[in-house]
Amino acid sequence: MMRGVRVQKLTGERRVAALQSLPDWSEVSGRDAISRVLKFKDFNVAFAFMTRVAMKAERMDHHPEWFNVYNRVDITLATHECGGLSERDVELAAFIDANAKVLGATL
Repeated sequence: MMRGVRVQKLTGERRVAALQSLPDWSEVSGRDAISRVLKFKDFNVAFAFMTRVAMKAERMDHHPEWFNVYNRVDITLATHECGGLSERDVELAAFIDANAKVLGATL
């Protein structure tokens, strides 16, 4: 994504299709966001995963909310510019899913 591009909130059929394309993600109660919990073999793998995501997020100028303890990573995605779920979240979630799979995440 390019900086300065107006971000629009996903609604209607586009939102439904986006959520269906991300079956491992859950809608967050009380806010327009999605979340996922991942568990890795150990801290080193979890940290390697977070590094991959951090590099992608920086290129996108779109950063996740996350929490890490040892081998567990809790991630929440929402777009502050539009006050909810956007295509940026869907793109980053798909990247997260692909990298989690490569690194052997469970949950």
